[in-house]
Amino acid sequence: MNWFAKLFTKNKTSENAEGMKKYLIVGLGNIGAEYVNTRHNIGFKVLDYVAREENLSFETAKLGAVTEYTVKGRKLILLKPNTYMNLSGKAVKYWMEKENIAKENILVITDDLNLPFGTIRIKAKGSDGGHNGLKNIQLILNTAEYPRFRFGISDEFKKGQQIDYVLGEWHEAEKVKLMERFVIAKEIIESFALAGLANTMNSFNGK
Repeated sequence: MNWFAKLFTKNKTSENAEGMKKYLIVGLGNIGAEYVNTRHNIGFKVLDYVAREENLSFETAKLGAVTEYTVKGRKLILLKPNTYMNLSGKAVKYWMEKENIAKENILVITDDLNLPFGTIRIKAKGSDGGHNGLKNIQLILNTAEYPRFRFGISDEFKKGQQIDYVLGEWHEAEKVKLMERFVIAKEIIESFALAGLANTMNSFNGK
């Protein structure tokens, strides 16, 4: 059995040598100063907020910037892929293998044009919805069955301007509301590790 088949066997524990359960929290985005404050980079921004609140520093590692912290015996590994959005799956697969983490213990944070601004939708599986980052993760992992946390950025753009909108920066009014959303996003991440996906979905979807 090759490593990828082993990755998804039922006896997978996602635990380290000390028996601590591990979770991979992936924030999707694009590297580069021109993308920092764009709507498409909400995954990066959520993880940056968590890192600030926990006094963490991201370190450049293979295929991404990484940091980690523990919550009540759970180890959360935060990953910001540096592969650019369209190749996000490469980084996700590498860190799943390196840290011995099963697909049910990863949470991918991404923007979603189909949801109103700030709307939260947590799902156990689903289509890529036209999102290139999710599309590549599904291709590389050969499955659409992995937890994802979609953050609504709305679709308030004119026909033909989708790319400019997604890669555009937040309006001032949106920036104010984002901070409230970041607080909830951190709660979601920690609930995912502590209470599980089903409880987290029940508690936060639509919030």
